[in-house]
Amino acid sequence: MEYLDLEKISAYKIAFELSDYIWKIVLKWDFLAKDTIGKQFIRAIDSISANIAEGFGRYFKKDKIHFYRIARGSVYESLDWLEKAKKRNLLTAEQYEKILESLSRLPKEMNHLINYTDKKLTI
Repeated sequence: MEYLDLEKISAYKIAFELSDYIWKIVLKWDFLAKDTIGKQFIRAIDSISANIAEGFGRYFKKDKIHFYRIARGSVYESLDWLEKAKKRNLLTAEQYEKILESLSRLPKEMNHLINYTDKKLTI
C-alpha cells in the first residue's frame, strides 16, 4: 500500500468521491430535507476525507491516528444519516446501494490505514 501521497490512500479517494456524489444528490432535495438531513449528511460525509487529510498532514503518529479514528467515526455517523434518508424516501434504491457500498468499504480501509501508520511510523 502506498501511503506517502494523500491521493493514493484508498480510504481518502473513496470518501472524497462519495462526498461529491452525495452533495449532488442533496442539492436536488426540497428545503426541509436539505435543512435537516441534508446538511448533517453532507457534514458527516465531508468529515471523513477532511479528517484523513488532516491526519495525513500531521507529523506525529499519535496525531495521525487520532484524526484517522475521527474519520472512521464519521463513517458510522454517515451510515446513520444514510438510513434516515432512505427511510424518508429521499434516495432512490440505486443511490442508496451505491452509497452503502462505499460506506461499507471504508471501515476496513480506515483500519488498514491506522494499522499501517501505527506499524510503519516510529514517532
